[in-house]
Amino acid sequence: MTARSICAGLRGGSTAIVGTSTGTAQKSIAAKLTAVAEKSAGLDSLAGPVVVTVGAVVDKRAKLSWWESRPLFGWRVLVPRTKEQAGDMSERLRAYGAVPVEVPTIAVEPPRSPAQMDRAVKGLVTGRYGWIVFTSTNAVRAVREKFTELGLDARAFAGVKVACVGQQTADAVREFGIVPELVPSGDQSSEGLLADFPPYDDVFDPIDRVLLPRADIATETLAAGLKERGWEIDDVTAYRTVRAAPPPAAVREAIKGGGFDAVCFTSSSTVRNLVGIAGKPHARTVVSVIGPATAASATEFGLRVDVQPETAAVGPLVDALAEFAQARRAEAEAGESK
Repeated sequence: MTARSICAGLRGGSTAIVGTSTGTAQKSIAAKLTAVAEKSAGLDSLAGPVVVTVGAVVDKRAKLSWWESRPLFGWRVLVPRTKEQAGDMSERLRAYGAVPVEVPTIAVEPPRSPAQMDRAVKGLVTGRYGWIVFTSTNAVRAVREKFTELGLDARAFAGVKVACVGQQTADAVREFGIVPELVPSGDQSSEGLLADFPPYDDVFDPIDRVLLPRADIATETLAAGLKERGWEIDDVTAYRTVRAAPPPAAVREAIKGGGFDAVCFTSSSTVRNLVGIAGKPHARTVVSVIGPATAASATEFGLRVDVQPETAAVGPLVDALAEFAQARRAEAEAGESK
């Protein structure tokens, strides 16, 4: 039975008709029964199982609505992350009512030669390093995989201090059973980490060497800053980032044509690679970035940055987007009431 045929038999009173209930594609139509027929075009758009509610309870719908009132309800949000990394962000977006669409823009691959990483990890065991600095969750993952390959565990970090560029990276280190000594108190970026990183002191620091495992395309800002503070650096390629294959044509057209309400960028490389494989998001698309470096890359490509959280991590990024959407909805409702 279709929504139209159900309504044909109803007479008098308030009615709410809901299609695809409690899903991100849920759509509702509320009207007096006598006016339902006038909304026939809308009825045809209701997909999936249809629920019809008749009576005075419908008048309380605005107060009791718990799903459609979510900040990102119905928003299509582009998630340009690797398949392995997109899960947490997509789950959080769904909790806010959004429809996440995952489009991998980069693929993470091992370094072409494993010898450099082998030597670096063995150096942790032999006491070569005073610090290890992680600049991404991918770097943490690469070191953990090398530990597994060599039959090592977290005990190899004994006596080595650990620094992380941000909370998300620090969380990945904690999952390894290690509590990092240093996470930036300000900007969660290379510059923020350098602002808090101590200079080398030959009295208090018996070992002057820092291990910096990172991507093959990483900038030199962090390594140069650590050298200025008196540290010796082993800058090691822990993994390679390569551009992913372009998404299907329909997705590319949606990106360029305004088919997405928002996009969440988590690194400069996701900005560069998305533009490279799919084109620039439409001007109406809300651009949400994880931190200042990503914001700078988005601006460089001519994108307007709408949302940037105070803390550079996936959770705060999605939360900030939800707050932005909530504020926009409130402004729209205030305008309609005038």
